[in-house]
Amino acid sequence: MKIGVTFPQTEIGNNPDDIKLYGEEVESMGFSHILAYEHVVGANLENRPNWNGVYNINDPFHEPFVLFSFLSSITSKIKFFTGVIILPQRPVVLVAKQAASLDILSNGRLELGIGIGWNDLEYDALGMNFKNRGERCEEQIEVLKKLWTNKSVSFKGNFHKIPDVGINPMPKNPIPIWIGGGAEVVLKRTARVADGWMATIQPNDQGFETIKKFKKYIIENGRDPKIMGINGTFIPDVINKFLNTKEKSILKDEINKWKELGATQISINTMNLGLESVSEHLSVLENFSEFLN
Repeated sequence: MKIGVTFPQTEIGNNPDDIKLYGEEVESMGFSHILAYEHVVGANLENRPNWNGVYNINDPFHEPFVLFSFLSSITSKIKFFTGVIILPQRPVVLVAKQAASLDILSNGRLELGIGIGWNDLEYDALGMNFKNRGERCEEQIEVLKKLWTNKSVSFKGNFHKIPDVGINPMPKNPIPIWIGGGAEVVLKRTARVADGWMATIQPNDQGFETIKKFKKYIIENGRDPKIMGINGTFIPDVINKFLNTKEKSILKDEINKWKELGATQISINTMNLGLESVSEHLSVLENFSEFLN
């Protein structure tokens, strides 16, 4: 099982030197990947006193394709996961082009995590339909795969029409697509068309039951569960417990639980721990170094 990191979007700030340092150091430590969340815009709370979304206008988010382009120029091995690009709020042909360009410039280090999101305000701001995002997402995945593997594409679906055109350059190999989310329809969609699942579960009894169900869906679609990627999030609560006790067994036990669950990789999330600088985030991540081989 590979171990990577979740880029601390809301806490790292806007200093390019800090972001550069973070990328260089996590690669040097031996982490397998950097995963980055995305939000294009946030809600202004002044006019929304009852807003209960997870993020708002006060939470900074670097755009993942641009962020990873920057990080790929100062690293050489570490992979990049979008976790997730909210695909239906973006033009899919442009996403195909952006992802292909990043994959080429990073020498094949991109894995595209996609999802449908929860914030209707973002869809409104970007001029996209929030209500049919699930249906459009599945068609978008089909379009991405066609554009990445065919010189020219003619396609007419329920939501997209591509008039015998292609992107150039194309990625050397099709870019793996991961889907994030925990709804039943997401599990079934992932089992049907994706290369991996950005899991929303934790390694507990409920999580094991969900994995059983997910593998059942994979088999029903004539696919092998062994080749399906599963990304788990190593949550801040567990890290905080370790920081309060300094007992490495807490980290080891949690990692082993993810292995037992069947995760192919986990991403260490150091946000919401009260850390105030990039050096503090890196200091926490150093505690995982002995588990990276």
